[in-house]
Amino acid sequence: MHRTSAREVGQTVVAGPGEGPYSLTAGPDGALWITLVHAGEIARLAPGGRLDRYRLDSADCGPSVITAGPDGALWFTRARDHRIGRITTDGRAGSFPLPTPGCGPFGIAPGPDGALWFTQMHADRVGRITTDGTVTEFLLPTSGAMPSFVAAGPDGALWFTLNRGGAIGRIALDGEVALHPLPTADAAPVGIACGRDGALWFVEIGAGQVGRITTDGRVEEFPLPDRACRPHAIAADASDASGTCWFTEWGGNRVGSVTPGGRIEEYDLPASSSEPHGVVVGPDGTVHVAMESGAVAHLRP
Repeated sequence: MHRTSAREVGQTVVAGPGEGPYSLTAGPDGALWITLVHAGEIARLAPGGRLDRYRLDSADCGPSVITAGPDGALWFTRARDHRIGRITTDGRAGSFPLPTPGCGPFGIAPGPDGALWFTQMHADRVGRITTDGTVTEFLLPTSGAMPSFVAAGPDGALWFTLNRGGAIGRIALDGEVALHPLPTADAAPVGIACGRDGALWFVEIGAGQVGRITTDGRVEEFPLPDRACRPHAIAADASDASGTCWFTEWGGNRVGSVTPGGRIEEYDLPASSSEPHGVVVGPDGTVHVAMESGAVAHLRP
């Protein structure tokens, strides 16, 4: 069942045109932390609206996906100079080089082992980095599949999307990999998140669908009303016991929600916004969306 609903929507400008808010996460300090992918900066948006921006050591490093780490800092991928970045809540930033040249780190998420796990788009690898900067890389049993987003699953493993491989991957902490092909051809999965229903939820940017995969590999797909909407990122709503997830529609200037049963609702973003990418849900149920046009949109309950 699909329906479009209204919700209170606001936005906060955090960057200029072309600077590119791309990904965002909730920090341990209660603020939103945002990658400015084209400016080479990390932004911090406090609950009261104060905005701080922190310039990284390279304007061209391409900060991409950001997550809260187990050490109280924020960790992010630097897709253009092939490093993993770290920034403390008081704005002190550093980075760690990766062993494989040109690997293109992209997705990153904390694992159950106290390390950060990340994908390498151009090297068919998944990597692991400890909080002291020790890196281990695991080669995937595929070629040219472009591993993209990654999330910790309920089974103690990491799950990731293979954008060009049309599959969802699972990697155990010892590096054992299993791949689960998707039913839809050219689905091009991107974002992935662990839902409260014990499954992994993902979006198919090529097919205009939301998908769900159980830990034993069973896949369901839910077509969106606008199959050309280009869904990009997805996040679980920890404030909703029913297991709702939220996703962005990059090509439709919308954000949507999906329940475990496949019920979809969509919400238009401000007309001045465009290119919604990252999404995170706050503890109060407010949905925050990184808009590459320069703002963070807020959908309040």
